[in-house]
Parts: sequence; structure tokens; C-alpha cells
Amino acid sequence: MTLVPPVALVPPFTRETAIRKVRAAEDGWNSRDPQRVSLAYTVDSRWRNRAEFVAGREQIVEFLTRKWKKELEYRLIKELWAFTGNRIAVRFAYESHDAMGQWRRAYGNENWEFDENGLMQYRHASINDLEIEESDRLFRWPIGRRPEDHPGLSDLGL
Repeated sequence: MTLVPPVALVPPFTRETAIRKVRAAEDGWNSRDPQRVSLAYTVDSRWRNRAEFVAGREQIVEFLTRKWKKELEYRLIKELWAFTGNRIAVRFAYESHDAMGQWRRAYGNENWEFDENGLMQYRHASINDLEIEESDRLFRWPIGRRPEDHPGLSDLGL
């Protein structure tokens, strides 16, 4: 039997590598581990997240630490929208609740640009929030990685 080496998730992206890159990003964010997530970005990565601007891994870790202290039981699904060369566009939704128990679903789009090593150097996110009832939640897997058999955004009608 011949072993096939894994395909590197570096630009230029193919449909397959773009889908795998999106899932890897989703898995990282669902870990809710700011240090782990920051390693997917260049040391000098630049973000726009809603109206907040973040620069570099240290600020990424600070941002994500704040985020996941407020957004409890966070669960995220990302889906490839488009790709070309060293850029990927995704749409996403996540659910979480605040300290008072109010659930929200956030919907958004991200535009990503990667360096030659496959690290994200730019991330532009536009996000809208919707308060939901606990009974309206759609993302109910155990905290962590979304199971392979869990529906994606399109399957859920989102």
C-alpha cells in the first residue's frame, strides 16, 4: 500500500484545500483556546472584527480571551463561500449565551488573506447578532469540535 502525503493547506488554494482550511479554522475556534487559535495567524496579522481592529498575535489572544469570557457555550460553524489564489471568503454562524443566560446567534462573513506558509495575515469580519430563545438553538453538540455528521450552515437553512 502506498501512503499519500497530506495536502498542505497553503496557497494557491484548490476547492479541496480551501474547504479543509475553513474546517481547520472552525475547529480551532471551537476549541476556545486563544493561544492555539493565534498560531493560525501571522505574527503581525491584522483583523477587523465588527468595529474592533486587532494587530498581531498578542492582541488576537487578548481579543479571544475577552470574547470567550463573555460568549459562553460558544459553538461555531463556518462554510466556504469563495476562494482564489491566497484568499478565502467564508460565511459563518455561531451560538452562545451571556452571563444572564440570553442566547444569541451571530451571522457573518469573513474575508481571509494568507501568506505563502498558509498563515492568515488579514481577517475582515462583518457580524450581526440575533437574540434567540434557548429552544431555538441549532448548535447542540458537546463543547469542542463539531461532529462530522452535524449539519452545516446550508443544511440548516442558515
